[in-house]
Amino acid sequence: MSMVVGLLLLVLLIVFIAQNQVSVPLQYFGWSGSVGLGLALFMSAVAGGLVIAIVGVARIMQLRSTTATQRKKLDH
Repeated sequence: MSMVVGLLLLVLLIVFIAQNQVSVPLQYFGWSGSVGLGLALFMSAVAGGLVIAIVGVARIMQLRSTTATQRKKLDH
C-alpha cells in the first residue's frame, strides 16, 4: 500500500514539474542561470528537507549526549 502511495506522489510531482516549465532566473552563491519553475521549487523543497533533517539529527545527538551524562551521574 505504501508503495502505491509513494508512486502516486511521484507521478503528481512529475506532473507538477512538467506543468511549470516557465524559465526563471536563479542565483546562488555566485552561480547564476535559469531553470524551470517546477524544478526550482522542487530543489528548494529538497534543500529545506535536508536542513530540517540536519537540525533533527543534531538535536537527537544532543539529547542522547545529555541522557548519557545524566545516566553516568545516577550510576555514581
